[in-house]
Amino acid sequence: MTVQAHIVGWGKYIPERVLTNDDLTHMVDTSDEWIRTRTGIVERHIVAEDESTATMAIEAAHEALEIATLRPTDLNLIIVATATPDHLFPATACLVQDALGATQAACFDLAAGCSGFVYGVGLAADLISTGNYVNALVIGAETLTRITDWDDRATCVLFGDGAGAVILQANGSDGGVLSSVLGADGSGGDLLYLPAGGSRQPASHQTVSEGLHYLKMKGREVFRFAVRAMPAATRLVLEKAGLTVEDLSLIIPHQANYRITDASAKALGISKDKVFSNVDRYGNTSAASIPIALCEAVEQDRIHRDDLVVFVGFGAGLTWAAAAVRWSAPLPTAPLTRRKKIWYALSYRYAALRSLVRRFVRWLVARFTRE
Repeated sequence: MTVQAHIVGWGKYIPERVLTNDDLTHMVDTSDEWIRTRTGIVERHIVAEDESTATMAIEAAHEALEIATLRPTDLNLIIVATATPDHLFPATACLVQDALGATQAACFDLAAGCSGFVYGVGLAADLISTGNYVNALVIGAETLTRITDWDDRATCVLFGDGAGAVILQANGSDGGVLSSVLGADGSGGDLLYLPAGGSRQPASHQTVSEGLHYLKMKGREVFRFAVRAMPAATRLVLEKAGLTVEDLSLIIPHQANYRITDASAKALGISKDKVFSNVDRYGNTSAASIPIALCEAVEQDRIHRDDLVVFVGFGAGLTWAAAAVRWSAPLPTAPLTRRKKIWYALSYRYAALRSLVRRFVRWLVARFTRE
């Protein structure tokens, strides 16, 4: 029997703080009209001081687990796609695992820029198809505003923060992730990158003073790449699944710029109403943009059972990726009972207590044990 990976849970987290285009006019030389006409963005959300990529990823994971009605211990794999991890190591996925109490899950982070979530979906689906994994949590989460130069009007108007998650589950029935394509062209790595903070240019007074810990982007070149890569990846993933553009119900693209999505729709010969967009309210949230958009598409009744949905993205690397999904989850999902809500809340508190106890035990062993 062929094992397919089906999406059975989804969730998102959006920070409360909103930064509008009008707010930006007081920070840099720009205007609401300039930003809207070039990007389609009206506002974006920014993390609070006590929030991070991990805290947002955890909240999105909570929602996805509850929709899937799974226990954290049911998870076998956690992938966090991010360009802004809490630390270079440990992996943000490990922080998520600890907070959830997902003690049976293998964990790793995935760095593929804005394509990262789709990379994660493709990898998780392939791993599930081997029969070695049953439930995989794939998260896209970003705090891009913490690596944004707020004096650079060309980039600071573009980015926002957020997280989205899906749970893929092994199932022998038809549907689920039908195909995926992943690609890269490293010769374009200098078009969108973070110069300092890695082993090539470790943090120093000089790198900080020169602003090398802020992302740098050559916008025109990235735009040209995106309007070619998105339609090409969409066609390729559909061809791989034995389908055509005419079979499409909805495309959920990376939310970077409305002109890119409009150009992609035109290149594919499809109407704009088949392309989901929420870039106006969130800006570019990198790896988080597609799963956030997916959650909103479900909430807005834009996805129905047996619909063919394509996720497609492009990003730093340069990378591109697409996944074709035959939606199989029942919609709408039943709301959690009060008892279930209490159970989940207690399980997360237990996970936090378990983590503290394990850390204390390690301290005791180190304190009173001689090598």
